[in-house]
Amino acid sequence: MITLIINGKEETIEPTDIDTFLKSRSIDKEEVVVELNKKILKRDSLKDITLNDNDVLEVIRFVGGG
Repeated sequence: MITLIINGKEETIEPTDIDTFLKSRSIDKEEVVVELNKKILKRDSLKDITLNDNDVLEVIRFVGGG
């Protein structure tokens, strides 16, 4: 188990790559921007990046409106 900050909240999860993490939360990677430790990630690299203990992950979803 690893502990990380996800969108400002501490969570403990199984070690995984970011793509699998997003799928486990029913998040479509095409609809979000992913930031890991203050660095915005390219969508095509999410399968290759494993989350580690003490990482800070931000998943940002854009919502239209007026």
